[in-house]
Amino acid sequence: MTVGGSIFLIAVGAILRYAITDNISGIDLQVIGLILMIAGVVGLLVGLFMYANSTRRGGVVERERYVDDPRDPRI
Repeated sequence: MTVGGSIFLIAVGAILRYAITDNISGIDLQVIGLILMIAGVVGLLVGLFMYANSTRRGGVVERERYVDDPRDPRI
């Protein structure tokens, strides 16, 4: 999950939890909002953890190979 998707889930969950006061029979919108906010926070933490690990691996390793060619006149 991307950081943007996680923030979207948090925002939609907060809207359902705190801003909507309508009642739908059989559905508790406040609980659904809380679940979405928790999923967004978990996704945000996982995404940031993966981003931190991918940037820590760092640089490029360059290696030079020397091959002795007996047919090369420069040797």
